[in-house]
Amino acid sequence: MTNFSEKTIHTKPIFDGKVISVQVDDITLPNGKTSKREIVKHPGAVGIIPVTTDNKIIFVKQYRKPLEKTLVEIPAGKLEQGEAPEVTALRELEEETGYTTDQLTYVTSFYTSPGFADEIMYLYKTSSLEKVENPKAMDEDEFVELMELSLEEAETLVANQEIHDAKTAYAVLYLKHKGLR
Repeated sequence: MTNFSEKTIHTKPIFDGKVISVQVDDITLPNGKTSKREIVKHPGAVGIIPVTTDNKIIFVKQYRKPLEKTLVEIPAGKLEQGEAPEVTALRELEEETGYTTDQLTYVTSFYTSPGFADEIMYLYKTSSLEKVENPKAMDEDEFVELMELSLEEAETLVANQEIHDAKTAYAVLYLKHKGLR
C-alpha cells in the first residue's frame, strides 16, 4: 500500500481570527521533495435538519459575504471551545429557529474543504420540535429569515442554486433518500 502522508517540517502562523486561523506548512512529500501547504484551521461546525410535524423543513435565509449573495441553508453554527457537537446543535437550533428538541439524531460528519481546511461538519436531524418561549439570542452580527419548505420545494431550490452549499444540499439529498420521518 502506498504511503501518501506528508511530514510537516515547519509551521508558520499567518493569521489568528475569531472563526479561523491560517498557517503555512513546509512539508516533505512522499517522494522526498518539499512543498508548502496553506492550511485553514477551524474548530468544526454542526448543521441541523429540523422537520416540522407537517413535514416541512426549516431553513434559514442568510447573506454570505464571501459569496456576496444570500443562500438558503439548514441551521448551522461553529463549535465553541470544548463543546460537544450535540450541544452546539441544540444551541444553534434554538438561536436560529426558536425551537428545541429532545430527539436529536446523528446523521453523519464530513470535511467541508479538505484540500485546504480541517473543518469537520457534524450533521443532525430532528422531527420532534418544540417552540421555545424565550429563545437564546442569535449572534449580534447574524441576521436570518426562517423558511419552511417541503422536500420538493427544497429540491427546486437546489436545482436553481438558491440552496448552494454542501451541507444543505447533502441534507436535502439525505431526506430524499431516507425520508422526512
